[in-house]
Amino acid sequence: MAAKIKPPNEIELRAVLNSGFDLWRDIIRTVEEICAPLNQVWKPSKAEFGLICLLQHEKRTLLYLTPDHDKVWIAIVLGERAYGLAMMSSLPDAIKKMFSEAKPYAEGRGIRFPANSLSQVSLIKKLVKIKTTRK
Repeated sequence: MAAKIKPPNEIELRAVLNSGFDLWRDIIRTVEEICAPLNQVWKPSKAEFGLICLLQHEKRTLLYLTPDHDKVWIAIVLGERAYGLAMMSSLPDAIKKMFSEAKPYAEGRGIRFPANSLSQVSLIKKLVKIKTTRK
């Protein structure tokens, strides 16, 4: 059994995120409004911070968050049905292009992008809503 990872405390997160700490909190709060209860599962990462946070609802990973200097790296995987919804949505063309260029795997198509502004929380909200849209 793998050793349990100790999650970073607020001081450690603030130290790496700096001005991105409020963005981090808003992303988590926004995702939790869509899918509560929300679990934060920390795993080792090759990123500079050394950890990645999986935001999960009922063991389903909704988003992958990696803290970085003044920003948060967002990763999301959409299954084929959600991918179709995303391509028909009002998401920015740059995000649609990233999805269309992403290699399809059994789990779906994944993209990763940096968020460094509170204005991007609405984009992240749209992505999570698309991912969690019921059939």
